[in-house]
Amino acid sequence: MVRSSKNKKGMQSTRRKLITKLNPKSPISEQYRTIRTNIEFSSIDDEIRSIMVTSSGPGEGKSTTTANLAVVFAQQGKRVLLIDADLRKPTVHYTFGITNTFGLTNVLTRQMGLKDAIKTTNEELLHVLPSGPIPPNPAELLSSRGMKDFFEEAKDVYDMIIFDTPPVLAVTDAQILSNQCDGTVLVISSGRTEVEAATKTRELLEAANGKILGVVLNNKKMNKNSNYYYYYGTN
Repeated sequence: MVRSSKNKKGMQSTRRKLITKLNPKSPISEQYRTIRTNIEFSSIDDEIRSIMVTSSGPGEGKSTTTANLAVVFAQQGKRVLLIDADLRKPTVHYTFGITNTFGLTNVLTRQMGLKDAIKTTNEELLHVLPSGPIPPNPAELLSSRGMKDFFEEAKDVYDMIIFDTPPVLAVTDAQILSNQCDGTVLVISSGRTEVEAATKTRELLEAANGKILGVVLNNKKMNKNSNYYYYYGTN
């Protein structure tokens, strides 16, 4: 089957979001490394080994942020597992150009093991676990015993586990995961995310006993030579 030029352009555009891989010396890539450093120093007593990245609503850049954070952690020499935990509208497989015929949902329902479900990438230490088939009960799967067992197994293999989750205000999935991870990074989009939405998102995560490590301000226009600026601030 021959892909249309439109589809090819869409795939190329999606992969270009991995700026930390394609242009590691760019100012934006440096900002992702700054975020990585802040995450590592956000907890003095306990090492951060699992984080989730989320947003208030769709289209705020959480998936792009998640993917680039996974890359810079792997570039640091850590064994990284990036998990697409958005079991409703998964996108990680597009970003990395991999298939999504099986993944997290298959592992959680014990249809296959973690080793068989992960995908390798062209970043040596970075593995990806796509969402797999979209289930009818995402929230129940993420709060299941299978999820707890999966978490323990993954921690034995990887130094850093990063979850890409659905927006907090859309569904409860992110709240369920927030108290299972060591911390949460909230992505907000400059000029798009409403203050009330960001405030409500923070309240919901804290009510779920999630630890908010900080906020990434995304899509902040700087000047004609700089398209985006990423800022990370701890609480």
